[in-house]
Amino acid sequence: MAIRVYADTSVFGGVFDIEFETPSCEFFDQVRAGRFELVMSDALGAEIARAPAQVATLFDEMLPLADMVAVDAAVSVLRNAYMTAGVVTPKWEADAQHVALATVHQCRCIVSWNFKHIVHFDKIPLYNGVNLVQGYGTIGINTPAEIIAYP
Repeated sequence: MAIRVYADTSVFGGVFDIEFETPSCEFFDQVRAGRFELVMSDALGAEIARAPAQVATLFDEMLPLADMVAVDAAVSVLRNAYMTAGVVTPKWEADAQHVALATVHQCRCIVSWNFKHIVHFDKIPLYNGVNLVQGYGTIGINTPAEIIAYP
């Protein structure tokens, strides 16, 4: 059974960044192979629309393989709870929204290269603490390098 995973904007951009290229490409190859069920959102699409053309092309390529989800009231409530709890400030609302989207839409994890506001040792337990208080389970918060299968 495929692992349900939300990928944020940084993973799409990572395909075209020398530092993150190999694990990002492997992640998308494993999406294509069916190891992962990719979850994408309208919020992700809006961010990708402002990205370089090659990133937008990858997003478009992944659309037929993805479960597209929307920012709804439940996502907004959880995003706001993260900010109220001080996990991130309102300046980084978009980052909190990606984690909320992944959580509300029952992903096993969110993958990101955002080490400041998402994949951060101090932030991960805070996101999950808010998730539990709000009635959700915990979510894995990882880089693509941490979840891809290695031969």
